[in-house]
Amino acid sequence: MRRRTFLGLLAAGAGLTRIAPAADTALLVAEMTLEEKLGQLAMLSADYAVTGPTVAGDVSGELRAGRVGSLFNLWGREAIRAAQRIAVEETRLGIPLFFALDILHGFRTIFPIPLAEAAAFDPALWEETARAAAVEAIAAGVDLTFAPMLDVARDPRWGRIAEGPGEDPCVAGRFAAAKVRGYQGSGLAATPKHFAAYGASAAGRDYAAVDISERALAEIYLPPFRAAVDAGALALMPAFTDLAGVPLTANRALLTDTLRADWGFDGVVISDYNAIAELTRHGVAADTAEAATLALRAGVDIDMMSRAYRDGLPVALDRGLVTLAEIDTAVARVLTLKARLGLFADPFRRAGPVEPAPPPRALARA
Repeated sequence: MRRRTFLGLLAAGAGLTRIAPAADTALLVAEMTLEEKLGQLAMLSADYAVTGPTVAGDVSGELRAGRVGSLFNLWGREAIRAAQRIAVEETRLGIPLFFALDILHGFRTIFPIPLAEAAAFDPALWEETARAAAVEAIAAGVDLTFAPMLDVARDPRWGRIAEGPGEDPCVAGRFAAAKVRGYQGSGLAATPKHFAAYGASAAGRDYAAVDISERALAEIYLPPFRAAVDAGALALMPAFTDLAGVPLTANRALLTDTLRADWGFDGVVISDYNAIAELTRHGVAADTAEAATLALRAGVDIDMMSRAYRDGLPVALDRGLVTLAEIDTAVARVLTLKARLGLFADPFRRAGPVEPAPPPRALARA
């Protein structure tokens, strides 16, 4: 089957709720080589921003080789169009990319930090600012935001309190639902993070271990994420940290049993920056193949920046640690997200001419 046939195969409507039939997704997965499948599970960074420990280099070679399924830290319609053109016109199957960015409290127009905005206790305002940020981000070609950050935090020593909604799970839950509605109502996929209890790091030290009771997890730290899932969040990001000795990136009990089986989440799970490779540092994996196995079997679909899936999953297959069916499941979820974003219907839908809208300054000053 030719590439152009596949571009129409998964075509979806303009909104974020219509998806392609599962049979169509299965046809495309069946046509893909292992390398192409692993490419869909790989997210790499462009160099427009530095959000991790390394400065990203030129990724055009990886794009042409079909080893990238999504990019982050790239924006602007001209740049987005150039990258998308490589994916659509210079790879065998022409599967489009999606483009992601951290947009916590505004894109071009900057709103108060989430902690300050949460203090307004106004879900309608929270939704409106998310919608305004989404409109600006979409105008710059972005498809998905790594937000809202929903980490309930009760230790003032923790350095990332400013990015979240504070200490109360009820407020955080209302904040979560409003932000998801605002982002996705305008067409920008939301990625609630960091699932879960990241804000409970020991002594407020970022990345430190988390050791809390099951009751605290259930009553304080999980409810905001449940609210985001119930609001229809299309993606989710696990925390870097471990919970009771189990890294969240490898935590099947939460990522599959709770998130998918109990809550009904049917979206994509995206690792944090290099988190899959760092499972070796957690001491739960001996090498990249074991790290990739733990993350995939836990329920992580997209590997952000570590290349652990690309390098480790072929080895894991040879060792019998994972099955091709498990890889195919993750690939199908990524393709479904792209269909929900309308990228198979029109890969350049956010890379064409756009009329600039006036900045929502009055809203930012409200």
